[in-house]
This record gives sequence, C-alpha cells and structure tokens, in this order.
Amino acid sequence: MPSRWSDDITIAELSDEPALSEDLAALIEQAGAAKGVSHIVLNFGGVGFVSSSGFGQLLELRAKLSAKNRKLVLCGMSDEVRSSFGVTGLDRLFRFAPDPLTALAGLQVEGEAVSK
Repeated sequence: MPSRWSDDITIAELSDEPALSEDLAALIEQAGAAKGVSHIVLNFGGVGFVSSSGFGQLLELRAKLSAKNRKLVLCGMSDEVRSSFGVTGLDRLFRFAPDPLTALAGLQVEGEAVSK
C-alpha cells in the first residue's frame, strides 16, 4: 500500500498479485492528479513475479511521472524479478536501487542539488 514518506516522496511496499495490480493502479491515479504528485519508490521485496500487465502498469506510471518531472525508483528486487526486467529490455528504462534506504537517499540528494 502506498504511503507518503515525505512531502515529496511516496514509498510503496509491494506484494504479489492481486495486490500488486491494485497498488500500481492507485499510484497511476495519484500520478495523474493535477497537484501534489511526488517521486515514487517501489519496494519489490514482497514480489516474486511481475506479469506483462504489471510491466504495462509500470510503464504507464513511469510515463505519468516523467510528464510531471518526477522520478520512479524500483528497489528491493529478487534476482528473478530483476532478471525479468533485463529479458524484456525494461532494465534500460527504469531506475533501480538495491534497497529502499538507498533509493530514498538518492532522491533526497538529487532534490537538494536541484534546489540549490
């Protein structure tokens, strides 16, 4: 379930289907909002498999965030899930971090660099 980590960052602890699709749908709706769109960190620690529709939702979320100059960071993936991004070529489109803390730190450092 997605939750605000700060005013500018939302983190979502994901799990397998059907919750994965539901959480991604909620994030897509949030990213389409007129105001208050934040950067998003997706923790895949509880995900063992991503379906083709899940990849489609991730691409839609990425596009909505990019249109609003917001970043999407995927983290905490098992080797199996990460390799599925490589097989599909999607590893070149998404930003990855090993864990949520590294993802959050990277976004915060970038935010500080932009605001100075």
